[in-house]
Amino acid sequence: MNQISLKQMAEWAGGALIQGVPSDCVGAVSTDTRKLSEGDTFLALKGDNFDGHEFVKTAQEVGVAAIIVSNLVKDTESFEGGIIHVRDTLVALQMLAKNYRESLDIFAIGVTGSNGKTSTKDFLKTILAKAGPVNATLGNLNNHIGLPLTILNSTDEHKFGVWEMGMNHPGEIEVLADIAAPNAGIITNIGTAHIEHMKTREAIAEEKGQLAEMVESCGFFVMPANDDFAEAIAGRSAARMIAVGIGEGDVQAGNLIATGEGTFFDVIAGGKRVSTSIRVAGEHMVMNALLGVAVALELGVDLETIGSGLSEAELTRGRLQRREVNGVQFIDDSYNANPDSMRAALKTLSSTETAGRRIAVLGFMGELGEHEEAEHKLLGEAVAEAGVDLLVTVSEKAKLIAESGGSDHAFDDHEAAGNFLKSELKPGDLVLVKGSRAATMEKVIEQFSK
Repeated sequence: MNQISLKQMAEWAGGALIQGVPSDCVGAVSTDTRKLSEGDTFLALKGDNFDGHEFVKTAQEVGVAAIIVSNLVKDTESFEGGIIHVRDTLVALQMLAKNYRESLDIFAIGVTGSNGKTSTKDFLKTILAKAGPVNATLGNLNNHIGLPLTILNSTDEHKFGVWEMGMNHPGEIEVLADIAAPNAGIITNIGTAHIEHMKTREAIAEEKGQLAEMVESCGFFVMPANDDFAEAIAGRSAARMIAVGIGEGDVQAGNLIATGEGTFFDVIAGGKRVSTSIRVAGEHMVMNALLGVAVALELGVDLETIGSGLSEAELTRGRLQRREVNGVQFIDDSYNANPDSMRAALKTLSSTETAGRRIAVLGFMGELGEHEEAEHKLLGEAVAEAGVDLLVTVSEKAKLIAESGGSDHAFDDHEAAGNFLKSELKPGDLVLVKGSRAATMEKVIEQFSK
């Protein structure tokens, strides 16, 4: 964060400076005392199960220059730095980020969608870094707290912002886009993630499409050419849509070749073609890469530089990462899951070369609501159709996958599943591990590794 005065910070946060010299300058804002450094500003968030005001003393011991609080707890009496008093620290964080964003000369790209946000962000960040400094969302800190903190991490040195925008309830994308004021947008796809709260894909499309609506008419947004809702969202936005796809769209991929090292393909745009690769397998990952390519091309990055950037991109942990343990090849896609991403991962498993068997180790899918039973049964059928040699499931909820997929290998916990795999797997086998974040499927690999 750029240095700003206490007076400016208080105004932008919608609060009152009740202690401190108004002209004194402060910098980085954090809500986590474990990440604070001397001279930072500590903002005391309050949630259902925590209260940052309990850590004011810890922040003082670190040597922060200022605190933003809604409750003047006893520890504030001994604090000698700046104190900004606000009604609600979450609202203050969002207001501060929104006003700070307006002060920045940065080209911001908002990234949303049902699947692939973090991978798309990772691809785009690496490409744009060839053209200038990039501030990008860390991991998947893309909600009403993570996005403001990401924006506040930007400085005048940053030329680009690549900011994820997640949601699971109606109205959230509009709020995030209002804070971020994106110059361009990416909608990775309209799927079924969070359908428990959104009820229908149409409602999800309405919500995700808010990003395209918030981009000004002089801007643009990128979507897959084959998305069912692309035309409808384009009709809602004053911005220009750029379509991408495998063999279709304004920016295309062709000649895909999947190997154990990743996927090789050609990028075709504007009558030019360049050969490149990404370090993961899967057509859906190529699509995520293309979304980033389209943005970079629009910002003037040449195709050869883009190709070089793609081949260097490292994805956030748990996204189709290849890991070898005792001669067994794992595809670690354990970070999260929904019906669409599960099917995409199964397609990747089926199409990846292996000397041994193809094995799927699956956990449950969350946030499906009334669709939970049906979607887990359908996934079991999809596993059978994918030609997987062995299906293993973990947790009571995931047993429906095993039953529908004709498997007897349904386990209640990670330890039991991991121990079974120790006795079953052989060198050369290829194992997909995937489930919703709450399923913590990475623990299966950890157990197998012991």
